[in-house]
Amino acid sequence: MEKVLLSGNEAVARGAYEADVKVAAAYPGTPSTEIMENIAQYGDIYKEWSVNEKVALEVAAGASMAGARALCAMKHVGLNVAADPLFSMSYIGATGGFVVITADDPGMHSSQNEQDNRHYARAAKIPCLEPSDSQESKDFVIEALDISENFDTPVLMRMTTRVCHSKTAVIIGDKKKHENKVYVKDIKKRIIVPTHARVRHAFVEERTEKLIEFAGKSKLNRKPVKKSDFLVIASGISYFYAREAFPEMDFMKIGMSWPLNLDVIKEVTKKYKKVYVVEENDPFIENELKTAGIKVIGKDVFPMVDELDQEKLQKALKKEKTLKVPVQGLPPRPPALCPGCPHTGVFYAISKLKLPATGDIGCYTLGAFPPLNALDTTVCMGASISNAHGMEKSETVELSKKTVAVIGDSTFFHSGMTGLANMVYNKSRGIVVILDNSTTAMTGHQGHPGTGKTLNYGDHVKIDIEKTVIGLGVKDIHKVDPHDIPAVLNAFEKSLSHDGVSVIIATRPCIFLVPKRSYGKIYIVNHDECVGCRICVGLGCPAISFRENKSNINPMFCAGCGLCASLCPKKAIKINEGVENGQE
Repeated sequence: MEKVLLSGNEAVARGAYEADVKVAAAYPGTPSTEIMENIAQYGDIYKEWSVNEKVALEVAAGASMAGARALCAMKHVGLNVAADPLFSMSYIGATGGFVVITADDPGMHSSQNEQDNRHYARAAKIPCLEPSDSQESKDFVIEALDISENFDTPVLMRMTTRVCHSKTAVIIGDKKKHENKVYVKDIKKRIIVPTHARVRHAFVEERTEKLIEFAGKSKLNRKPVKKSDFLVIASGISYFYAREAFPEMDFMKIGMSWPLNLDVIKEVTKKYKKVYVVEENDPFIENELKTAGIKVIGKDVFPMVDELDQEKLQKALKKEKTLKVPVQGLPPRPPALCPGCPHTGVFYAISKLKLPATGDIGCYTLGAFPPLNALDTTVCMGASISNAHGMEKSETVELSKKTVAVIGDSTFFHSGMTGLANMVYNKSRGIVVILDNSTTAMTGHQGHPGTGKTLNYGDHVKIDIEKTVIGLGVKDIHKVDPHDIPAVLNAFEKSLSHDGVSVIIATRPCIFLVPKRSYGKIYIVNHDECVGCRICVGLGCPAISFRENKSNINPMFCAGCGLCASLCPKKAIKINEGVENGQE
């Protein structure tokens, strides 16, 4: 047996390979992105970046219905997008094994909330597995596929950021050939019109009872050996935090957190003086136990907000404050767009024109922060366009100007197109700005239908954004280079005078897709000519600072975009001849 060091995401990919998954689909999102990027190395699995999480789940569901083993992956908020088919698939069940990976983000390292997706398993009435390390991440994928086929159900596997990204030793095995199930047309199972769905609902309830019985026997849930008067019940990464914090206590490890076999847990807990439940985010297991009359201590002492760690757990039991103390000695560093980011010019224009603007998920969210202050809202993927439409219809005086919706190219294909169609169909009056940087930037430069690149970076059909917008009924379209600020301002002015929906497509590749050698010359401030007007500082470029009433450009950060030079009224910002990319 070979032992290797893998992250949880790498281990999930390995588990899919060993279990002979035939189809895998995902939409990139931290902390789940690397699952699909690692599945890509296994040539005999069909894999794709789907345009959004709902489509990814539906692709995997189709493969399962055809009899093949299938997997889809997404970050936690992605499951909100995919919830519609997930609930239906609970009734339809699985033919080939079907596992849905949700990567939750306690602590919100790169997310807009801390939602706990175990609730989805309970609501959809499907099993939920929670691995604690990379070995379990691999093993649980295989186990989930077996459970899926044995109980005719999709299985949710809840990862969290620390499990996804931490590396631990994994014993890898060989691939076990798994023949596809024979496809049999079965409309009573797969067409869930009310007549069929009523029957399938009864099946789902019977399935849950069988899963409860399975949970009481499964090795996924490990019972303690009695050595202490105190018991900790824990799941996921919390199990290891608690083991380090309370080595003197006994532990019951929950690997399958839904459904629980409460009779078995009640039998275990009655041997102890005190029972603690340690779990990240919501009191999911805790509430189930309390509802069953099992006396436990959980979120009344342990934090419900942010990630857990052993220190927080120890302090919680000592009833000490667990508020995070900022690290001393480091200056605060507000989030900012990257030096040379092509979006900067558009945000500068929105800020200069003082337009109300709704934002979306992605690196362009950073345009909301000072000094640009260019965005008013950010809700979820695709919401910028629908939010702007709602504001326009609200007749709020402060929003009487045309509201601007800002969305990236990847997000436009994810869920922005429907919002734009809705604006056109319902006779809205607003501006949609599509920031086309030719990639899905924030999650690590994955392809999407607008790039013409597939998951394996192969060339394929490229869906043209402008033609798509025309197809959705937009008549007023402006294409601009976001580095040309006068052109961007002119596009906004024309759009503001148009009585209807306008779309501005601002196209320039993400700075990290541009080879450094092609950045061109970097810039420097001539302090004799600089009058300290701070206009260039208003761009929010991390390369520009303001000291002793003069602007300065850090040559190590300058990407040579020239935006600052184009704004300088005194032409005090000039090309630094002989210096390129910060190298003298």
